[in-house]
Parts: sequence; structure tokens; C-alpha cells
Amino acid sequence: MASEHAQTDRFRGARIHLCDLAGLEIRDCEVSGLKIVDCYGSDVYLGGDFERVVVNDVDVTAYVEAELDRRHPARVLAREAATPEDYRVAWDAVESGWAATLDRARLLPEAVLHERVGGEWSFVETQRHLLFAADAWLGNAVLEEDTPYHPLGLPAGATPADVAANLTLEATPTLDEVLAPRLARMAAMRQVLDGLTPAGLDRVCRRKPADPYPDQEYVVRRCLKVVLKEEAEHHRYAVRDLAVLEAARP
Repeated sequence: MASEHAQTDRFRGARIHLCDLAGLEIRDCEVSGLKIVDCYGSDVYLGGDFERVVVNDVDVTAYVEAELDRRHPARVLAREAATPEDYRVAWDAVESGWAATLDRARLLPEAVLHERVGGEWSFVETQRHLLFAADAWLGNAVLEEDTPYHPLGLPAGATPADVAANLTLEATPTLDEVLAPRLARMAAMRQVLDGLTPAGLDRVCRRKPADPYPDQEYVVRRCLKVVLKEEAEHHRYAVRDLAVLEAARP
């Protein structure tokens, strides 16, 4: 069984030389300044948020971003949204993208939608996470609901105690059970955007989305943009993994 190392800085600044690192997996880590030099192998995969990536002295950052934008236009709309109409157009793309993808997912057996590809969240878990993200950034921060968090929400990392008390993290709901609150939250986002004004975009929220986010000023435009970007990025992951699941079907 592979060894596990978590929440440690023991490898910070380390030099690894003449070692067999085949199958090494680095997940959810700070890797600024990481160097892989004079190494060899195949099927090397990078996934994450990297400001600059250089491969064999070629800066490929701009190419990768441009290709992702070409494949997933909603990323651009979400990232560049500035006016209320921009936000509405971006949400149109999010809604239409998920509608088509959900139709595609329903062609697979329910059990397959709970399978993880490459250690990533399953399709159902992805829907649970997007529910939680919208609960935090829309329901809590923007709408200031009394009970913004649905029990089926799934956070990305550590969960504050007051939020975790209402979550059922170990639940295994069906796709339809998750979609009931998820689609309701998406409808709430649509309602907010339909009535959004320039002044509304610049309104300062009286709450932060959730711990462990710092106590600072959160403006509506930032909170709504987080929802847009979460939707666009996780849709990208979902269609990527759906393709793998579909290819594995007889």
C-alpha cells in the first residue's frame, strides 16, 4: 500500500535524486518553484491552477489556457464577466452546458455516476460540491439565508464545525436526490442575476461565505463570480470524466 503524507512541510525545499518516483501522486499541495529536471517517464499529468508552466524550456502556460478556453467557452464568460448582462450571459452558458451534460449522464447506470475517475470526485459528488459552493457564496454571503446549507452539500476541504453539523458528508444520495436542491439553488442564482443591477453587483455582503475564509470585505460581484467559475471548471472536469466512463461501457 502506498505511503501517505498529509499536512506536512517536510518536503519543502527538498532535493530528490536518483529515486524511483513512478506512480507518485501530489494532490492539493503548494508546488510553487517545483522542478523536475533530467527525469524520464511517460503519462505525466498536471492538473491545477498554475501561474506559469515550463516544459523543456518552453513556456506552455498561454497555450494551455487558450486551449482550455477554446474547448470550454463558459470559462471565458465566467472569468471576464463585468456587467450584470455579462453575468447573465455567463449563467446562460452554465445552464445550457449542464442541461446537456445531465442528459448525457442519465444515459449511464446510476452506479456508474458514483464511480471516481483517477481519484477525482464522482459525477454525483461533483453535483454535491456545486450545491455546497452555491450555498456558501450565494445562499449565505449574498442572500443571507437563515439556513443556507443543504445537508447533501459537499465542501472541498476542512469544514467549519457550525456548517458540518448540518451536513451528511458520508451520505450516498442518488443523482435525482442531489439534483432536487441543486437545481433549486441554480434557479435561485438565475433569479438573482435576472434582477441584478450595477449597484447590486457592488453591494458589500454582510457575511463571508464560510470559514476558513478570512474576515474581509466580500462584494456581490466577487461572490457571484466564484459561483460562475466553480460551475464552469467543475463542468469541465465532469465532461472529461464522463468520457472515460462512457468509453468503459460495453
